Amino acid sequence: MSTSKNYPKSFSHIGITVPNIKEAVKFYSEVMGWYVIMEPSTVKKEKETAIGQMCIDVFGDDWTTFEIAHLATSDGVGVELFSFPNGVKEAPEFNPFNTGLFHFCIQDPNIEELIEKIVAYGGKQRMPIRAYYPEDKPFKMCYVEDPFGIVFEIYTHSYELTYSSGAYAK
Repeated sequence: MSTSKNYPKSFSHIGITVPNIKEAVKFYSEVMGWYVIMEPSTVKKEKETAIGQMCIDVFGDDWTTFEIAHLATSDGVGVELFSFPNGVKEAPEFNPFNTGLFHFCIQDPNIEELIEKIVAYGGKQRMPIRAYYPEDKPFKMCYVEDPFGIVFEIYTHSYELTYSSGAYAK
């Protein structure tokens, strides 16, 4: 009998479908500062290429082409942007009560400035900036939307520090 030790897996990337690939690359690179590691390009449904076959495996046969771009955060997490010619081009319904991806979170110590920039680029601030543990830690958070209606959260400090006991405790 073999025993295997469980270990925490790292986060590789997230895929986000957007209505306009060029506008999304502009927003995420200029507002978030994410590195563009692959400019927008077109993928065609074709069994002769590895990417074409893989996408047929993932998406099935009901597509012909789509656009894709790859970005990366400062800590190396990938952001894969997709834009399909067909499909709904409006903001997804915000329904955190249903099963599925609710949001992703990014981190920036200057939360106020980042929110101003998000709004200036057509995004929205969904709530006031709130303090986590206001008596004990200088941590803040806020939910926002990108210009395409995709909801995400901003933390001023790392996830580990935010939820660990004793971090920044008086």
